[in-house]
Amino acid sequence: MAPVSRLGGRALAALLPDLRTLPGPVYAALSDSITALVLDGRIATETRLPSERELALALQISRATVTAAYDALRADGFLASRTGSGSFVSVPPGSRPRTSLARWSTAASDSPDVIDLSCATLPAPPGVLEVALASAAARITPLTHTDGYDPAGLPALRESVAARFAARGVSTSADQILITNGALHGLDLLLRLLIGPGDRVLTELPTYSGALDAIRGNNGRVVPVPMAAAGGWQVELIRATLRQTSPRLAYLTPDFHNPTGALIDESARRDVLRTARQTGTTVIVDESFVDLGFCPGARASAAIDPSVISIGSLSKPVWGGLRVGWLRAAPDLVHRLAALRASIDMAGPVLDQLIAVDLFDRLDEITAARVAELRPQRDALIAALARELPQWRIAVPQGGLSMWAELDAPLSTPLTLLATQVGVVLVPGSRFGIDGTLERFLRLPFSLPAQRLDEAVRRIAGVWTQLDRSNVSTRQLVVA
Repeated sequence: MAPVSRLGGRALAALLPDLRTLPGPVYAALSDSITALVLDGRIATETRLPSERELALALQISRATVTAAYDALRADGFLASRTGSGSFVSVPPGSRPRTSLARWSTAASDSPDVIDLSCATLPAPPGVLEVALASAAARITPLTHTDGYDPAGLPALRESVAARFAARGVSTSADQILITNGALHGLDLLLRLLIGPGDRVLTELPTYSGALDAIRGNNGRVVPVPMAAAGGWQVELIRATLRQTSPRLAYLTPDFHNPTGALIDESARRDVLRTARQTGTTVIVDESFVDLGFCPGARASAAIDPSVISIGSLSKPVWGGLRVGWLRAAPDLVHRLAALRASIDMAGPVLDQLIAVDLFDRLDEITAARVAELRPQRDALIAALARELPQWRIAVPQGGLSMWAELDAPLSTPLTLLATQVGVVLVPGSRFGIDGTLERFLRLPFSLPAQRLDEAVRRIAGVWTQLDRSNVSTRQLVVA
């Protein structure tokens, strides 16, 4: 089998933490660090790793140390060597894919004592989906007499989504709506249609890692613009970047940004959108968290500029297992996207879409209950961090499902490695940026019960003190 890609020594070194900061032998730190990169999806399976000599030179360590690390990876099932071909990343038997940012799960990580903070999502609200499913089952019979394929989506659901946009002050017709299998599916369709190899796509820094993966997967060039230290956009910096680089697309999350939870005000949106029009940049706004605000939301971006393409889904306010999303765009673009979609997966599941129609009738009630649940969990996480890790700085999120913690040393990846030893699954800040930056930051979801969040912070604080700050590499300093 041919490898997905080959990772060079310098490229791998850029992804690794400073091994000197981790306790224990250097070979074990290297093995554990590569394992973490594989588990959270930053090194794909079947990727060919650099030779032992090449990696030793890049890391400025002995070849014997790299050999010992590779031997440990082979013993654990994370590396397979093929005579004459090299060493390739694998995952141990029994591992399974997962939907969170920790892309692979091992048996140990499924223990009831493990606290998983790798995924900012919620379980389904009790009883809600069962009622919607029963309603959908009662209404599906007429649709079973058709072929069931509608790449644009079920007309009734398109009407429901359009009506919700209209209620937010965005005049929308059903032919402006495409139903997708989640927001990320909508973004991927847009990237497939609107960019070519090497085209620039502006994003915030940090941003949703799935969006970064999708841009790279469609051969786009990410143009990251750092968020402000206190949260929110650096408007003049975004405008300057738009003028200087003229990106084909911009992917932005102004409504309770992932991962910081920031809400961008109308004035900032207006300034950025005006500049994007001047540079010919198509703006995609991700509204996945728009209904999970702890404060009144801003005016919808598409109400400020009708050319904005909006994407969203039911994954965050309702349940990730219900793969129903949408995008709002001009009718001709929706038609082109539906034609493209028909060549990929034909159409979305009809039953899921019928369930979604029922949920839209109750969405305000559902999201109000979600916010009431999330606010005390957010406050509990903030209180635990203030008590256990007062040296960390937190920007209080205005909504969403996570907060962005600034650590007092650029050791996010080493921390995630040690945290697994005490049963806490984390994703380092570098997963939300490019080229190994954001090592001074950590995304912390508050989607778990307050007691679990409190226990997670207690465990994290215990291992944070074990990290050696005396030899921190300047390479890891944050670029945001």
